[in-house]
Amino acid sequence: MERILVCPIAFNEDTKIKNVIERFLKASVRTSADFLVMDDGSTDATTTIIEGYQSRGVQTVRHPVRRGVGAAIRTAIMHAREQGYEIIVIMAGNNKDNPEEIPALVEPIMRGQADLVQGSRYISGERVGGDMPLYRRWATRLHPFLFSFFVRRPLTDTTNGFRAMRLSIFDDKRINLEQSWLDSYELEPYILFKVIRLGYRFQEAAVTKIYPAKKMGYTKMRPLLGWWSILKPIFYLGLGIRK
Repeated sequence: MERILVCPIAFNEDTKIKNVIERFLKASVRTSADFLVMDDGSTDATTTIIEGYQSRGVQTVRHPVRRGVGAAIRTAIMHAREQGYEIIVIMAGNNKDNPEEIPALVEPIMRGQADLVQGSRYISGERVGGDMPLYRRWATRLHPFLFSFFVRRPLTDTTNGFRAMRLSIFDDKRINLEQSWLDSYELEPYILFKVIRLGYRFQEAAVTKIYPAKKMGYTKMRPLLGWWSILKPIFYLGLGIRK
């Protein structure tokens, strides 16, 4: 049985992180995976809420200040490798992902069929619930179109943060997570791009994405700067500007 670490990434999610944790603790996958909340320097009650669950087996690593989602994922990956985990599952810290769908991401890796499994809300028809804004519908369709062109492989959802990875892929020095330009939203598409272009085994798996009510906030991504951040790796890697 391979060791699996499930890791939501959280920054100032005090209205949502409790639900994220509670849903995992009630999920069937709870018996086969450990759970760690990566706290990217939260300044609200998020840290206190997470710490209140440590007696129930919830782990946490915290940045003293906010460093960006990419830096937070990098820290989570490093921690998982240091602790001897074989598989890491990254999920949203804002309660958009369903922990009952984790097996769909993990099982192809455990069967030796994939090294990275990308969650897709579009692979089997649109699986989106809640109040998804229109501009995000367009953006989450445009990104995989451009991504697919550069990696020469059709993908349906390249901006979904719900994914599982075999940690041994990071033994490959051609996947360099330590680059400072990957500290924000660039890291996730960077990993996906490198895994596919380097010939690692890759699959998509159908998952759902539930958007909260508008008053609770969709995302902390700033529209122009944030979207350039996730587009940047496609052009940098596709055009050979960065490695």
